[in-house]
Amino acid sequence: MYDVCILGKGPAGLSAGIYAVRAGAQTLIIGGADGALAKAKRIDNYFGIATISGQDLLDAGQAQYTALGGETLEAEVTAVEMGPGGFVLHTADRQIEAKAIVLAMGKGRKGASLPGETEFLGRGVSHCAVCDGFFFKKKRVGVLGSGAYAASEARQMLAFTPDVTIFTDGKEPAVEMPCTVETAKLSALTGEARLSAVQTADGRSFPLDGFFIARGSAGASELALKLGVPTENGNIRVDRDGMTALPGVFAAGDCLGGLCQVSVSVGTGALAGQRAAEFVRQR
Repeated sequence: MYDVCILGKGPAGLSAGIYAVRAGAQTLIIGGADGALAKAKRIDNYFGIATISGQDLLDAGQAQYTALGGETLEAEVTAVEMGPGGFVLHTADRQIEAKAIVLAMGKGRKGASLPGETEFLGRGVSHCAVCDGFFFKKKRVGVLGSGAYAASEARQMLAFTPDVTIFTDGKEPAVEMPCTVETAKLSALTGEARLSAVQTADGRSFPLDGFFIARGSAGASELALKLGVPTENGNIRVDRDGMTALPGVFAAGDCLGGLCQVSVSVGTGALAGQRAAEFVRQR
């Protein structure tokens, strides 16, 4: 079991890792695809550095963290739950235990919504199988996505109903899926008072009672939702120490809202990493 697991290897996550390791915590950073900073060709407003690329800045942070003895795992976390000694993090092929976690995965960038997605939110459309799966026992359910996160949400729903279809919206599945897959491009979610069907661009209609959004990778706010951590307008709420309302769960970076800048992410990451290590030490 790790003392601190940090979800996200951008500037907030790496900064949290550096401070957690320096505070004496056995630390693991888990991260998948490169985030927004890696795509930045030129940064010229970071304190003390005239000009640097985003990738070079990330590489320097990773090297510093690794030199201190921190561990890194290239993986996507699809779910987090409470465990006997703290928290259990799920990836595609393993489970990892930690006494404290830092959510530093940035804001989810899921692309445009389907017509009807917003209108039926809470009336058949959900962003959390852990939260709402119980209400769809033995009903017809769809899951939107093509990756490991969608597969994880589908497996969660199969515990409640055998009638689960994954809709990839025109994409090929990136992982092995646990149920029926429909790859057609989607056009809209339809219904009256509640969701009743999903329409495809080729004119077909699939009757549904529930539709779970799991595009791309699970972001910080999605994982917070599964843990029951309060959010506001999609931003995670934390106290002055960077801890959420759930003891042992900290957050840093763009997922907090406000000014989305590298300097802010590094600062909130440092606070969250330091306080997470202290949280573990005090217990």
